[in-house]
Amino acid sequence: MGAGHDHGHSHAPTTGTAAAAYRGRLRVALSITLAVMVVEIVGGVAADSLALIADAAHMATDALGLGMALLAIHFANRPPSTTRTFGYARAEILAALANCLLLLGVGGYVLYEAIQRFFTPAHTEGGLMIVFGAIGLVANMISLTLLMRGQKESLNVRGAFLEVAADALGSLAVLISAAVILLTGWQAADPIASLVIGLMIVPRTFKLLRETLDVLLESAPKDVDMAQVRAHMLALDGVEDVHDLHAWTITSGMPVLSAHVVVRSDALNAIGHEKMLHELQGCLGDHFDVEHCTFQLEPIGHAEHEARLCH
Repeated sequence: MGAGHDHGHSHAPTTGTAAAAYRGRLRVALSITLAVMVVEIVGGVAADSLALIADAAHMATDALGLGMALLAIHFANRPPSTTRTFGYARAEILAALANCLLLLGVGGYVLYEAIQRFFTPAHTEGGLMIVFGAIGLVANMISLTLLMRGQKESLNVRGAFLEVAADALGSLAVLISAAVILLTGWQAADPIASLVIGLMIVPRTFKLLRETLDVLLESAPKDVDMAQVRAHMLALDGVEDVHDLHAWTITSGMPVLSAHVVVRSDALNAIGHEKMLHELQGCLGDHFDVEHCTFQLEPIGHAEHEARLCH
């Protein structure tokens, strides 16, 4: 027998994925990113600044990442079908994975170009760097503000947020290097700033990649302690055992759980299947944030007759 249970604290709508509530903000962030990318390309060429060009290249991947995030939200919120029973909800996780690969590629490229610039120095105009770097920083801070809340609720939005955050740090690095060049004339500040940008990108990307792979490998949601879930279920009157207990995440904001619950016959006869299911729902709903629960109620000894794969 199965039972569904909705229990959460997300600010996202109750229908659709967690990221759907932030579609409009992602669109605004995408528009800002495209505009700043063009500005920084012009500024990088005019000032002969690798840091600005690196930041503009990162902006280009940000724009692609934001576009993928929006496309993923569109597909993820399509209704399920008989062949895709969870719909396309995983599209958002795939978009987050693609963002990780983009970020790693950009980080590696920036690091490579920065090292090359040490061997082939260029004259960089610090004044122009400050102007274009300041434009980039202001625009990125606006985008970060728009995505701040959503990144706590969706891996898809978090991927976009981290892209913009890396850009904001990159713009700050550009401003610092430009100030050093203006004050001291030390041209190495530009490739050093590029190295800093690259090194800031990689650690955050690996963290997002780990969380994304956890979803794809169907690990238990990080906020759900499976030992506690089992203990809560076993504490219910009449429950003798719990096996085949599984919890995983379809996409951000959509955790699911399934379990075989062994119930004493006398307890099941006394309270009935419906009340037992209701108590199981209430037990998990009061203590754990699980979107959908499915329980199979079975008598003692039934597990011995199940297929070997179920154990």
